[in-house]
Amino acid sequence: MTVIDVHRLQKRYGDTVAVRDVSFRVERGEIFGILGPNGAGKTTTVECIVGLRTPDGGTVTVLDRDPHDAALRTLVGAQLQESRLPEKMTVGEALELYAAFYPEPADRHRLAAELGLSGQLRTRFGKLSGGQKQRLSIALALIGNPVIAVLDELTTGLDPQARRDTWDLVEAVRDRGVTVLLVTHFMAEAERLCDRVALIDAGNVVALDTPAALIAGVAAEQRIRFRPSAPLDDALLTGLAEVREVRRHGTQLEVVGEGNLLHAVTATLAAHQIIANDLRVEQAGLDDAFVRLTGRTTTEEES
Repeated sequence: MTVIDVHRLQKRYGDTVAVRDVSFRVERGEIFGILGPNGAGKTTTVECIVGLRTPDGGTVTVLDRDPHDAALRTLVGAQLQESRLPEKMTVGEALELYAAFYPEPADRHRLAAELGLSGQLRTRFGKLSGGQKQRLSIALALIGNPVIAVLDELTTGLDPQARRDTWDLVEAVRDRGVTVLLVTHFMAEAERLCDRVALIDAGNVVALDTPAALIAGVAAEQRIRFRPSAPLDDALLTGLAEVREVRRHGTQLEVVGEGNLLHAVTATLAAHQIIANDLRVEQAGLDDAFVRLTGRTTTEEES
């Protein structure tokens, strides 16, 4: 069953086109990812979905309703990118306040326990760590027992461990039977969590599929990184049939190619008495799919 239907969405701010042509459907029970670099139009798309913006073109329906329908307030929970609370408000006060907005809210104490916040109920928002603030954001998005949870750039600014802990929480949200719309520019996050993803660049959907299917399109490509033990002329490797490109990152070399790339490179290095220190073989991922489709990385911002 389709719970979110976005068809040819368009949105501009003055002369700036934020969303040019975005279409996708989110099915009940899945974690659907909207991915792309900063400035690609992801947050504007989500703001149209939750009724904070009015599209200039195209249509958006949520649970077969217009996003501005008041009935959706109890059916859709959202954690938006710029969400903040008063610094002196405690976790318990925030949960109590938000619970009062809904006719049949979740048990806030049980929700706090599930999200690891029981020990912070008397802690002020300004004293919470980044990971605790994100846990609270998720709790506030779920306090109304929604059918859909919209989570925008949930792990930006978190350390690696807090990010992985948050991933576990997102999976737990889906296990509660809630459909999750996840907005992110972290491709590893989408690979880990999403059932399907829409890659957005410059306000357009450039690809829509499962992470595995998108990665399969570039899976033949291989990358090897190492630090040569002696000076190395790039031509020594670019002359190999298996090598497509050699890139330098300081003292580190990145060799991109296909076929039996590892054997070809290491055999050539050995023949010239060069050792590949810190050798690492990398698999293709969503980042590679995005680069293949757009010609740039997800960390590049729109000018």
